[in-house]
Amino acid sequence: MDKNYDYLIVGSGLFGATFAHQMTKAGKKCLVIDKREHAGGNIYCKEIENINVHWYGPHIFHTNDKEIWDFVNSFVEFNRFIYTPVANYKGELYNLPFNMNTFYQLWKTKTPEEAKATIDKQIKANLVKSPKNLEEQALNFVGEDIYLKLIKGYTEKQWGRKGTELPAFIIKRLPLRFTFDNNYFNDKYQGIPIGGYNKLTEGLLKGIEVRLGVDFFANKQELSKQAHKVVYTGKLDEYFNYSLGHLKYRSLEFDHQVLDTENYQGTAAVNYTDFETPYTRIIEHKHFEFGKQAKTVITKEYPQEWTTNKEPYYPINDTENEELAKKYKKLKELEPNLIFGGRLAEYKYYDMHQVIGAALHVAKNELNVR
Repeated sequence: MDKNYDYLIVGSGLFGATFAHQMTKAGKKCLVIDKREHAGGNIYCKEIENINVHWYGPHIFHTNDKEIWDFVNSFVEFNRFIYTPVANYKGELYNLPFNMNTFYQLWKTKTPEEAKATIDKQIKANLVKSPKNLEEQALNFVGEDIYLKLIKGYTEKQWGRKGTELPAFIIKRLPLRFTFDNNYFNDKYQGIPIGGYNKLTEGLLKGIEVRLGVDFFANKQELSKQAHKVVYTGKLDEYFNYSLGHLKYRSLEFDHQVLDTENYQGTAAVNYTDFETPYTRIIEHKHFEFGKQAKTVITKEYPQEWTTNKEPYYPINDTENEELAKKYKKLKELEPNLIFGGRLAEYKYYDMHQVIGAALHVAKNELNVR
């Protein structure tokens, strides 16, 4: 049977849209499908009260890669937004990431030397030579005060497990910044698309056939036959009908609220780091674009255990799941006309710039560009 397309791309998120753009620019014919009724995957923004609401959680673009920064800015200009979240622990406010402002708020230390001495004393008091879990690892890195007030509750809510039940490798590092710098990221380039992320999606998919509300698995064989290759960005295990078992993910529930006030919390994100508060953070979307609208929109973010009727947001990359993912990836190798890409298909945590970089790399390989 004749193929209508060079590539069937399952999912219109950053990986699928970037790959489709590159291949279309090279003269290939692409069909992009998505089961949702909108394009853009999790970077989709919904306009409410003239505010671009990050519908699936906040997305702050940051990178040190000038090529990728120039690439995204070729579709939409990015603003100068800097991510400076605040932690709320039982009503006490602390700057993030851990920096001299945080240390002053905790201990009234005024110099890097004083702050380092306080942290070193706490680390020595709890030092475990071979940490067996996340709690022991974190105490080794930052000491008791920072862990108990700013890490423990947030992390246990995020993962749905006690710190003593989580593997130590989840926390590979906890950066301590001995300067008065509240910029969360160290990357050279950072910002938000002016007018929202939908403008980036629209630019990437311009001139490309996109079909929304299409469930790939409802008609997998017929859809796959229409193209020479399939680019799949959905759940790794779902592609193979969970034949080896279910991989685990964490899910999220978003409670979006319109408030009749101009400014609710004064910053884009406040993390609630005590365990008793059921949500992990409140996002106030207008601050991403320095909005002055009369009303505001906030979102409370509730982490959840993933089940098959919920959206998966990030993989649980523990030893058991990594081993299962490797087995699924071996099955993928048996299908030479199949490309996997993105956080779910690769069962790997990616930031946005990394997803784009991976898509650009795969596109170059497909086109034999060196």
